[in-house]
Amino acid sequence: MSTGAVVTGAAQGLGKAIAAALHRAGFSVAVTDVRADAAEEAAREIAPTGERITAFGLDVLKKEDFATGLARAAEAFGRVDVLVNNAAMTPTTPLMEITPEEFDRVTAVNQRGTFFGCQVFGAHFALQGYGRIVNMASLAGQNGGTASGAHYAASKGAILTLTKIFARQLASSGVTVNAVAPGPMDLPSVREIVPPEKLAQIIDTMIPVKALGDPDFVADIVVRLAGRDAGFVTGAAWDLNGGIFMR
Repeated sequence: MSTGAVVTGAAQGLGKAIAAALHRAGFSVAVTDVRADAAEEAAREIAPTGERITAFGLDVLKKEDFATGLARAAEAFGRVDVLVNNAAMTPTTPLMEITPEEFDRVTAVNQRGTFFGCQVFGAHFALQGYGRIVNMASLAGQNGGTASGAHYAASKGAILTLTKIFARQLASSGVTVNAVAPGPMDLPSVREIVPPEKLAQIIDTMIPVKALGDPDFVADIVVRLAGRDAGFVTGAAWDLNGGIFMR
């Protein structure tokens, strides 16, 4: 029986790449998204035969959805050991134009959603004495971002802090909690929200390596952090940003 992994926001983009990488690595994967039909389509693309994969809707705004998702994945796979908190909103609204409603929505999905995921799955993992949680943070949470909105950057900064808090809480129970902080990725979503001329300027003037990041490589880092041999790594933020942010 393979280890079960749940990925939120996995219907497209980086989340889908992470789900596919976990599946290639031998994990059984629950592809989840607020859009259940899109999650099911992504699952069919990742594993056309339906082996070691399931898909269902999961709204990260609802704590009960995490509990239900955990139960569904455990029923499908027998055991769940991995959670990847990937679901996020990525608006680029100018700073002074962000409304209270939009700020609250982005914070709820990105920050509160990650908190609930860590809380629900972390408690379960602690009881079973083993687990791996990987939170998708961002370069924006470290340096304020290159093209993202302030609410997005602030929520990703909060995820970095939550990662440390949960890592400390769960470390003695055999559970690790880490964050991955990508910079600008070569994804359709990035090219959709950033105008071509601005993206070219970012690549040329702001990214030392002069290229966008490879989402498949980021996904492979998540797979490594999800492995049993990753037990000595917790509370860390893994930077993949082309040299934009160095420490």
